[in-house]
Amino acid sequence: MASSRTPVSPPELPERNFHYCQVQYWDRRYKDAADSGPYEWFGDFSSFRALLEPELCPGDRILVLGCGNSALSYELFLGGFPNVCSVDYSPVVVVAMQARYADVPSLRWETMDVRALDFPSGSFDVVLEKGTLDALLAGEPDPWNVSSEGVHTVDQVLREVSRVLVPGGRFISMTSAGPHFRTRHYAQSRYGWSLRHTTYGSGFHFHFYIMHKGRELSATQLALGAKILSPPSPSASPCFLQDSDDEDFLSAIQL
Repeated sequence: MASSRTPVSPPELPERNFHYCQVQYWDRRYKDAADSGPYEWFGDFSSFRALLEPELCPGDRILVLGCGNSALSYELFLGGFPNVCSVDYSPVVVVAMQARYADVPSLRWETMDVRALDFPSGSFDVVLEKGTLDALLAGEPDPWNVSSEGVHTVDQVLREVSRVLVPGGRFISMTSAGPHFRTRHYAQSRYGWSLRHTTYGSGFHFHFYIMHKGRELSATQLALGAKILSPPSPSASPCFLQDSDDEDFLSAIQL
């Protein structure tokens, strides 16, 4: 089977952060790095495995959003979770991943925009995203005050996540964004889920959010969600990043 441990060279960074929101940048990046190994945003599988695996069951139908060339889907397969579908809006990386893991037929790869998923409602038990929302918000000029366009973009994704989850399904988000930035997006009653947060990583930390469809948000979380277009207090604690990530944009996408 394909190895997920192939050494990888640092990718070429875009000239401007907003290029992370554009499929053309990713097509070019993945084409230029066609022979390289996986690149992991916010830590590899081992760094958050202890948090993720208790939320999963072997028979779960799992959807990975914005998979890129991460080895996450393959690591899930190796960990005993074979039913994984991974989507990305870059056809270049989807073709590359189909070829890389052609010997693992239970892993599926589809070209798809996470804002408009082409799956029936209730198709998945678990939806995972690692850095996808961060990339979609990378063009925001002010991390303290997300634009209405940015709020709408996140809402499009989260509505789709909620739609494709079964009752009792779980949405898991791994990100650089701390609760003072991200809770207000996730804490919306229309998604029909609860929200729990923890961190992972050694030294500096990344953030791990777990949402259970069919459970309720707390009154405090709902109050934060009601302030979606209001900037959080500048006194909020900063979001930390592990020093193993070398993408310059990470310091600017605390959204």
